[in-house]
Amino acid sequence: QVQLVESGGGLVQPGGSLTLSCAASGSTLDYYAIGWFRQVPGRAREEVGCVSGSVASSNYADSKKGRFTIRRNNAKHTVELQIINVKTEDPAVYYCATGGFEGCEHEKDYWGEGTRVIVAS
Repeated sequence: QVQLVESGGGLVQPGGSLTLSCAASGSTLDYYAIGWFRQVPGRAREEVGCVSGSVASSNYADSKKGRFTIRRNNAKHTVELQIINVKTEDPAVYYCATGGFEGCEHEKDYWGEGTRVIVAS
């Protein structure tokens, strides 16, 4: 069982930047692929991207390339999602998830509860 906890959400101004973090409660996610997703109420969840385990190779959904960066913070044993040039379409609940394997191709069975991002001037 892997318990993931997201943090870092909150209010951000359009054009600003924000970094979200994903940590594992009671264990480490250092060797797990971690995916980031977001969901707006009433809409389907969409994938932002994923970083693999030890190799730490990141890949992104086509629509998320450019403003989103997923990276490992090995010192903190977390995976971060940085959003730059925040836009009005970015408000959502952001989730991290893992399948408990090194590769991003595995189905994500373990999800955090999400952290909410609000965009407002």
